[in-house]
Amino acid sequence: MLQTRGVAAVEELVILAGLWAAISAWTVHFSAARPELAITNLVVGIALAGLGLCMSMAPERSQDLNFVVLLLGAWLIVAPWVVSRHPDTGTVLSNVITGACVCLFSLTAGGILMTKRRT
Repeated sequence: MLQTRGVAAVEELVILAGLWAAISAWTVHFSAARPELAITNLVVGIALAGLGLCMSMAPERSQDLNFVVLLLGAWLIVAPWVVSRHPDTGTVLSNVITGACVCLFSLTAGGILMTKRRT
């Protein structure tokens, strides 16, 4: 029970990172200059928050969804260069840091679940 609570706590961090990704275009102020990246961040952020919510409710069944969260985190890292031609520094830093945190949270939750399955 204690280990699944740790997974739920990590997945709650995914919810926060997803919410940040969703509103980052307006807080970092690149929504007017890069509307395509703003929409991408909004959609990925809402997806991350929704997945994090589902995974925190049932952490013992969230092993497969961790891979999806990892892919969305990787997408956040590369999105400034794929979606936008010449991203500025604030855009890149916001997406790379958020994506790296999401990847780290996903790998941490997956590791906790894997050690739980071994025992």
